Amino acid sequence: MTERDILHPADRLVAAMERIYGYRMTTTSGGNLSIRDDDGTVWITPARIDKGNLRREDIVAVLPDGTVQGRHKPSSELPFHLGIYRVRPDLRGIVHAHPVALVAFSICGRAPETRLFPKSHAICGEVGFAPYALPGSALLGEKIAEVFAHGHSCAMLENHGVVVGGANFQEAFTRFETLEFTAKTLIKASALGAVTLLNDEQLALTAERRVPDRFFQPGHAASRERELRRDLCDFVRRGYKQRLLISSQGTFSARIQGEEFLMTPAGADRAAIRPGDIVLAGKQGSEAGKPPSRALPLHAAIYRAHPSVQAIAMATPVNATAYSVSRETLDTRTIPESYIFLRDVARIPFEAAYGDPDAFAARCRPDFPVSLLENDGVMVLGTSLLDAFDRLEVLESTAEALINSKPLGAVRPMDDGVITELVREFLNKSA
Repeated sequence: MTERDILHPADRLVAAMERIYGYRMTTTSGGNLSIRDDDGTVWITPARIDKGNLRREDIVAVLPDGTVQGRHKPSSELPFHLGIYRVRPDLRGIVHAHPVALVAFSICGRAPETRLFPKSHAICGEVGFAPYALPGSALLGEKIAEVFAHGHSCAMLENHGVVVGGANFQEAFTRFETLEFTAKTLIKASALGAVTLLNDEQLALTAERRVPDRFFQPGHAASRERELRRDLCDFVRRGYKQRLLISSQGTFSARIQGEEFLMTPAGADRAAIRPGDIVLAGKQGSEAGKPPSRALPLHAAIYRAHPSVQAIAMATPVNATAYSVSRETLDTRTIPESYIFLRDVARIPFEAAYGDPDAFAARCRPDFPVSLLENDGVMVLGTSLLDAFDRLEVLESTAEALINSKPLGAVRPMDDGVITELVREFLNKSA
């Protein structure tokens, strides 16, 4: 049983609101969350209470007979929470908030296209749209419930925001965060030009990818392995805090020795990953009892092909990822640090990541350590975890600066003479 299985609903709601508010995905007065308990009780955030300072004693319980227990009134949006639970008995958690990217879509009368990324499509599905009605009204509850009754688990609310549901609260939160990330990426990529979406054949490729089916029971962990487990968790959690990845996306790994390496598992919440969650992998397969990442064969192939690579980060920083869904070149020849750390950024076709792992590894070059994975984020190679993470940060900063420059005028890249000098003074000497 995991920690979130035994956590009280009030504590879950407070922890989730802390994350949502902390990342500016709602405001002090906006948004509401709920959990339907086993006995039918609905635990919900209160009305008119500071979302940035929510406490467990603020959470309200609405019993199946309608009795309200708690020191506050339940959220004014309680009607649509109850309406969704009524038409979708499979749902146990709901998130409603006003994150700015999704609000931008709602005030334009649009829903984000989740075919932007494989995981967005798999996690969120097709997004529904509920026409405007007065917030807190029974009519709004009816309109939202109708969208969910048609099988949608995510609904845009016209001129309002978004509401998502899940089979448990963690699933609802993951859908919400994934949908907001998708919306932000679409907006950023639209500033670059045409956005490329995945077709049915490409989505089918992702469903066909199989995880390794060879498992082993590892022996006693040496100090090197223990240290790497701790470091992997530290960098993944740091990356989450910096929004270089979201809770449902991002795979980090680090070589122990030879073809033996550690990597993040499938399905883990990146914000709360622990050393015991990390998966040991190598020639024998992957560590028994833990869900291996579906990217494991790619990482294994890279470590086999490139002895100098000691760490790999596949992540989804929103600005750099925006370049992965457009055909615009991410030009690193803009400031010295960008070119020194990143070199010229490669682009790997979407299908390559779902084909032969050794062919994928052959596309990777440690001397050009950064690649855009088309419609799948970015990949960074490093001589250490710190080296890979540093490059990931520089990549996202560079991409954000380039996108921010769009309204200002044409970018003035450094000329060939400057690049030759940088290579001579920094890259050749460090080789």
